[in-house]
Amino acid sequence: MKGIKHIRIDDRLIHGQVAGLWTNNLKANRIMVINDPIAADEVQKNLLRMVAPPTVRTSIIARDTAVANILNGKYHGQNVFIVVKSPEDVLYLLNNGLDIKEVNLGNISSRENTEKIKAGINVTASERAALKELLAKGVRITTIRTPSDPVVELTVSEL
Repeated sequence: MKGIKHIRIDDRLIHGQVAGLWTNNLKANRIMVINDPIAADEVQKNLLRMVAPPTVRTSIIARDTAVANILNGKYHGQNVFIVVKSPEDVLYLLNNGLDIKEVNLGNISSRENTEKIKAGINVTASERAALKELLAKGVRITTIRTPSDPVVELTVSEL
């Protein structure tokens, strides 16, 4: 996928780690948040833009728009850092034509009906199923909290 530098699952979306550590480490010049409910919420979009670094462009878009834009080469020549809320978002992107080889599972907060699979990663049954499907389709899933942390891969046995 031309222009796409990294994909991270982080339910906090844009926050200190993403805005500072990850964006700088990746030399990203665009943070793309892909999430249907957030893309439809102007208040949430404005809040996310406020915490993004001022030197980095932001796109906060729905999944269908993201797929169309990426497949049409809109971000060619850019260093795009994609952030999504859940594994289901990544699975949707993969199933709709994006060639995703690797994703970083950064943070999914504890909520009702979730189970902890690693520190800072709590999944529902449907998120667990999405992770299993991603692995079955050959997507490498790492569980790196910050760019300086060692690379650790998620395995099916952990799900």
